[in-house]
Formats: sequence, structure tokens, C-alpha cells
Amino acid sequence: MNATLYTLTSSLHTEMADDVRREPFIKNIEAALGADFEIAGADFSKYGTRPCELIYVRTGGTEGAFKAVFCKDGGKPCIPEPVRLLTSGKSNSLAASMEIMSYLNLHGIKGEILHGSPAYIAARIRSSKDDTVPADSGLVLNVHPDKILQGQRLGVAGRPSDWLISSDVDYAAAHDVLGVELVDIGMEELLDEIAAHSHPAVEVPPLNAPKFGNPIPAGDLDVALDIYGALLRIIARHRLDGLTIRCFDLLGTVHNTGCMALALLNSQGYNATCEGDVPAMLSMAVARKFCNQSGFQANLSSIDGDRLLFAHCTVPLSMVRRWVYDTHFESGFGVAVHGELPCGPATIFKLAPDFNTAFIAEAELMQNCYEGMLCRTQVILKAEGLAPYFLRTPIGNHHVILTGSYASQLRDALGFAQK
Repeated sequence: MNATLYTLTSSLHTEMADDVRREPFIKNIEAALGADFEIAGADFSKYGTRPCELIYVRTGGTEGAFKAVFCKDGGKPCIPEPVRLLTSGKSNSLAASMEIMSYLNLHGIKGEILHGSPAYIAARIRSSKDDTVPADSGLVLNVHPDKILQGQRLGVAGRPSDWLISSDVDYAAAHDVLGVELVDIGMEELLDEIAAHSHPAVEVPPLNAPKFGNPIPAGDLDVALDIYGALLRIIARHRLDGLTIRCFDLLGTVHNTGCMALALLNSQGYNATCEGDVPAMLSMAVARKFCNQSGFQANLSSIDGDRLLFAHCTVPLSMVRRWVYDTHFESGFGVAVHGELPCGPATIFKLAPDFNTAFIAEAELMQNCYEGMLCRTQVILKAEGLAPYFLRTPIGNHHVILTGSYASQLRDALGFAQK
């Protein structure tokens, strides 16, 4: 089997700077295949001309690069199908692949994410193209929400991150269907408020030595709390019930992240998400209203049978039983949160950007973990039969995790009628 490997890599992930040929992940697949990949790298000029082609999504933050290659002049993606995305369980590779696959699904383009053991991936590579795309997983529900967020106002500070290519929300539709008003807030307003260096008194522990990141200077915690104070003032000024922020822009401007600020805001009853992810914010707003729960906005990092590893660098402090500081994973600086959630029943939830479909599944939170090469708060959930959804028909990359069993409440709130 002579397979050609194309690659997508974000410059944010410096840990992936090495030659792809030297990655143990790739070497193990080649061993299972009994043949080496032909490495085309980031040169997609001949994509679509070889019999077996894979796009290795090496890191998160690559969705925009995919769109730049295959969507000329902002039009519909032009790519031979089925599309095969290869992903590891590190560096947000799976999360980025899910966002890309969701984008392809929106445009009626079929494909699958190759993720799992080297033997499984090798078997999928050997399979014929006609065998690459199974039927719909059946795990995406048709819903009919009827102004369930009537009267709420939610802010969008900046705009959605460039990699959220399948997560656009029509503001007018959000108002008509959900009853919510989405309010744009310029990043300049946020940066001006951060520059005021003011925040209300809040009890947080002193800095600890991070397990994986670099040492955190004391001044970084002050800036992280300044971001919190800035967001509080913006919430009050615009009369908001919550907001989402284009947080990666803060890396270059204030050399910090919104991780700590969002952890505090979500614990205080606001719906606050990062990366400008509006669908995740709306999902969290639904969960808070109908389940009275904060939600953990997380990336799916790996799948091992019925065990799902989710991770992100912020988590509502009200959800965790204990937590410590670390640096932000992708940048290696700022103040992020490693929290440990209580084990027991859990619910995974995501409302689609068009509000017509949703993913709702109950699971068991089995374990907290703390590995390098991943965002800082990490949980393993156990749920049978969910892999087909995540690998073939996902609703974007971020999903919202609730501690407790709330599938019934969410289905009722969203107007899902079992046929």
C-alpha cells in the first residue's frame, strides 16, 4: 500500500516542529502497514492525483489552513471525497480534525477521521474508498428549540477564532429561534479595560510550580485577574448574561490568556467560553438555564474504545473538587487551570450552530488525568458507541461536559420528540 501523507501543522504548537518522518506515531503506522508513507508535507499542489491520500492534522489551530487550501475565494470546499483525516491523540489533533469534518459535513462532503491504534489505522488505510464512510451514526438529534433563551444577552468579544470554520452563527436566527441577543464587542474595548489594571477582590491560592509548563511569574497572575476584572466591567456595561472571547489574541497583546478569568466567571453564574465559540456559549447557556449547571467547554483529545479523553485549559472552579495553576498549553505561558472533576454520571452536550440539531449523550466520568502535550484540565469519560459520531458526524470540536445526568432535561428543553 503506497499512501501519500499531507500535513497540517500550526505554528502555535512548537512541540511539533520536528520532521513528521521521525514521529513515533507515524513510524508505528508505517510498521503496521508494512510500507513507508510518501510524504508530501504541506505541499497540496498534487492532492487528488494519487490513489491513497491522507491529510495528517498534526495539531490544533489548523482548520483555517485547511480552508485556505481547499476553499478558494471563500467558496464551497473543493476536494475529492471521501476525505481521510489522520489524527493522533496529542496537541489537539483530534479536535481540529473534528472541526474540519464538521465543516465538510455542512457542505455535503463525506469523509472520516482515522484515529486509534496503528493496526486499526493501517486497516482503514487498506480499505477501499467505498468502505471509508459508514452510514450516519444516528447520534445527532433533530431539535426544535422555541425561544428557550428569551431575554438573554450574550457578548462576542472579538470574533470567533479563525479555526472555528464550522461554528458560524447567524445572529438574527439566534434571536428568532432561541430568543437570545448576541452583542458584538470590539477587542479594543477589552484591551482598554485590561490596561486599567483593576479587578475586584477575589480569593485565589498563591501560585504553585506548574507540573508541565514554565514557572509562572507573580505578575502573570495579576494580569490574569485584570482580564477577569475587564470582562466583569464589560458584562455590566453591556448588560450581559455571559460572553465569549477571542482569547488567543491576548497571547500577543497582554502575554496572557483568559483561562483564569473564564474559570471565575463561570463559577459566578455567567456563561463564558473561549476562542470566540458562540455555539459552545449557547450550549452552556441552555445547560445553565435548564440543568442549573456550569459546563466544562472541552476538546476531545483521544478515543480508546468507549473511553473518551477531553481536555481544556479552563474549567469552572465551581465544578472541580481541587485545582492548581499551570501555564497555557499551546503558548507555554499565562495562567491556566488544571482542575479535577468529581467522578460519576456526566452528560456531553452540543447545540449545532443552526440550532436544528444537537448531540446529547450520558456518560460516566471515570478518571482525572494530567499529561503533557494536552490542555491542562483532563477527564476520561466512558460511554459506549459514541466514536462514530465524533469521527464522522461531529458538531464542531468543542463540546460541553456537565457533571450529572441531564440528557432528559436537555432533550425536553430543546423540543426533541422521539419518533
